Amino acid sequence: MAIELDNAFTVPVPPEQAWDVLLDVERIAPCMPGATVTSVSDDEIAGQVKVKLGPLSLSYKGTAKFIEKDEANRKIAIEASGKETRGAGTAAATVHASLKAAEAEGETLVAIHTSLNVTGRPAQFGRSLLPEVSGKLIGQFATNLEALISQDGAAPDSGTTTTTETSAPEASGAPGDTAGAGTTSTTVAAKPVATLPQQEDSLNLLKLVGGPVVKRVLPVAAAAAVLALLGKRIRGMFGKSK
Repeated sequence: MAIELDNAFTVPVPPEQAWDVLLDVERIAPCMPGATVTSVSDDEIAGQVKVKLGPLSLSYKGTAKFIEKDEANRKIAIEASGKETRGAGTAAATVHASLKAAEAEGETLVAIHTSLNVTGRPAQFGRSLLPEVSGKLIGQFATNLEALISQDGAAPDSGTTTTTETSAPEASGAPGDTAGAGTTSTTVAAKPVATLPQQEDSLNLLKLVGGPVVKRVLPVAAAAAVLALLGKRIRGMFGKSK
């Protein structure tokens, strides 16, 4: 199933700073629920995405590669593909992102266009569900990213210097005696690293979109249950007539 998705979010820093933030994939990957990065080599990233939908649990492994980095116009393009670790489902996407100054001073508007193709079990939920899921997912990512950037800005330089000095020794009568000469030691503490609140290791779609998912999934499950029940009764009727 192929689908085109358009989303947007804001970053609480100016475009020139947002460019550097969004290219730091290893650092911002935890902002995306259920996503982890396993390796980065030049412009190629390997990772994993875990998704839960009630009893349905999916895990995709794949790679993403930057195919465009236009810093002058602040445009990024990424090609990504993945495959279910337990199943035949696949997912492939081409993502185009552009950055520009937002209406609010000091903020950046990031517009994203995604061409997505999904096969396997997720495709069974229909194209009407994916735009809703993607919008909620991008919103959660933006919230986590804003928290990460805000923590970075609030983290003070905690470098401290501790100096210990010992005064010059009293004369001992021995020429050149420097025992106990003054010493100085300096300790600099590292700047704290901003961290996100603990994230779930899987993207839970029921928690993410709640009601809309339940409304779409339950009718399908109910219809299947009715058909199964009718099938049993029909088989029972034919069995009794013999």
